[in-house]
Amino acid sequence: MSRHSLLLLLAIGLFLSACNAGKMAIKKGDKKMDRGEYDLAIDYYQKAADKNYRKGYALYKVGEALRKGNKLHASEPYYAGAIEAGYTEDSARMHYGFALKANQKYEEARDQFDKLSASGTIEGVVARANKELTNLDKLDKLREKETFFRVKNLEEVNTATADYSPLYFNKKLYFVSARKDDKVSKATGTPFTDIFQVDSKGAVVDMSTLESLGDEVNDEGIHEGSLTFSRDGRTMIFAKGNSGKRKGKTDVHLYITRYRNQQWSEPVMLNINDPEAWTSTPTFSRDGRTLYFSSNRKGGYGGTDIYSARMDGRGRFSQISNLGPEINTAGNEMFPYVSDEGKLYFSSDGHPGFGGLDLFEAVRAGGKISIENLGTPINSSYDDFGLYLFDPSKGWFTSNRPGGAGDDDIYTFVNNDPDLKIVNYMLAGLTKTSVSEDSLSILPLVKVRLLDAEENLLEEVSSNRSGQFSFRVYPEEDYVLIGERPDYFTTRLEFSTKGRSVAKEDLTEMVTNVRFDTTLVLDRIVLDRSIVLENIYYDLDKWDIRPDAAQELDKLVNILKDNPQIRIELSSHTDARADDDYNDVLSQRRAESAVEYIINQGIEAERLRAKGYGEQRLIVKNAQTEEEHQRNRRTEFKVIEYNKDMAKQEEGDEQEGDEESFDEDRYFNNDDQ
Repeated sequence: MSRHSLLLLLAIGLFLSACNAGKMAIKKGDKKMDRGEYDLAIDYYQKAADKNYRKGYALYKVGEALRKGNKLHASEPYYAGAIEAGYTEDSARMHYGFALKANQKYEEARDQFDKLSASGTIEGVVARANKELTNLDKLDKLREKETFFRVKNLEEVNTATADYSPLYFNKKLYFVSARKDDKVSKATGTPFTDIFQVDSKGAVVDMSTLESLGDEVNDEGIHEGSLTFSRDGRTMIFAKGNSGKRKGKTDVHLYITRYRNQQWSEPVMLNINDPEAWTSTPTFSRDGRTLYFSSNRKGGYGGTDIYSARMDGRGRFSQISNLGPEINTAGNEMFPYVSDEGKLYFSSDGHPGFGGLDLFEAVRAGGKISIENLGTPINSSYDDFGLYLFDPSKGWFTSNRPGGAGDDDIYTFVNNDPDLKIVNYMLAGLTKTSVSEDSLSILPLVKVRLLDAEENLLEEVSSNRSGQFSFRVYPEEDYVLIGERPDYFTTRLEFSTKGRSVAKEDLTEMVTNVRFDTTLVLDRIVLDRSIVLENIYYDLDKWDIRPDAAQELDKLVNILKDNPQIRIELSSHTDARADDDYNDVLSQRRAESAVEYIINQGIEAERLRAKGYGEQRLIVKNAQTEEEHQRNRRTEFKVIEYNKDMAKQEEGDEQEGDEESFDEDRYFNNDDQ
């Protein structure tokens, strides 16, 4: 064999050896990625890239491992290398663009999104690229935004490891930290996190009091994350990583624990978790009845979305709802927090921002939600998240920006805006029932729902044993109140704050509380008791439904829609000025015409019975005046069937804890701060 042939065989052997080594490295890297062991996967992909085996794919996967391990800034050269090596997947260029943006290379990021917009093949990715181009167009305006924030690293608390998600409660600062766990996460290459507490007077902490929440909450070798407390501090919900004993080793779920006998109970998973999804960053609303959280479960708008869930009187959660496209984007929204004045703060990389996660506030007014970037120096091109307010002008947040102690750090901030004015609006009500024609009495334990003008549910409470309930409301908006209780007609009442807003320029205090009062009256359902429908008029000798009569019949339509458990008789009555047969026919036709109108509004025909009584049931016999004749000419309805089985509700769920359902402190009190 010639020397040339030997060299060729040697080269082929070396090439095949490199290919085999590269193939094995890719296989091991993919296995680590599937397990969520991103930090361990990097070395394998790097080995494959060094041997030029599927170099584009290998470099892309290094970028992915860094991004998923919360190291987006470091991923930039790997995405760039993947594209240069011929890796053509849309996701490579998209994540490259985000990495450039995070590194403040905004024009280079724009170039990548432009290319993706022009030549991308995946519709959703192209749409997000176009959205990012729009976001970048707004960057100059964000840079010019005047803010009055001053931020400072909370040096006493922060370490070289991750410290994040501050929460202040009962004169203690709670936060998440990796400071004491010696084990290292295979996903990030950093220590596992636990929950800690330290005595605090606002931003002044006493580090001699620092302590872990204990083994009941913190598990060795598992991440514990963001937390939230109920109003009384005896219930805590927090995020915890999967132990690996169940499917989905890297998944994070929400757990609940209660403080009993001077210690936290064994945490249990909440029922709102999705076993196939990541669920984290919980926060209670100020009234403690709504839990907000973030999740990447199916059915969202992309990435992680913010959801809400309602808690009943027994502490169980239901009515899980996505907060919608005003809040959520194709990117990631997380770390929600609802302030005392009803603003929703959250972090997002999908709304216009500087790069990474930025902090935003959502404000409701006039029935619409507006989203505003908090600007610099609160936000940077790094991840800024986990805001919590001590009072309207100061608080804490988290950032992994350069210049800190290392990794995620907790920062304090002060807002010195001279025009900072907060107005809290509250609707306080009483639920009552009729005891006579002109007398009302308290009706307790009524489920009351607050709807917006489009009848979307905003909040739900139960009136307490004194009939009191309350809701936070917002300026320049129309609402509908609906009250429900078994054996009573479900009743609705319109309410509006339009024209009743307080002009902030006239205020002298930082916080102003405005209270509106109302009464919601529910009538008991009594079979065969006639109820007069006011202002139902017909033209002489006619039975057509006039427009003014239609408006009144629409009220009955609402009653029937709100009370699906009832069946009614709708009756028409005449005066006695024509003969009996004529009046009988006329009244029957009028009753049938009214029933037909109601059916056309979507009410099932079998729930209605039309009956004309003519002059058989005069209210004023021997009527002499026109007013007396008019009282006899009337339209009535009465309940002829009441399906109590359909009307049954989980009264215990709604009523336990009802004594706390009316409480102005839910909105206005800052005593725990």
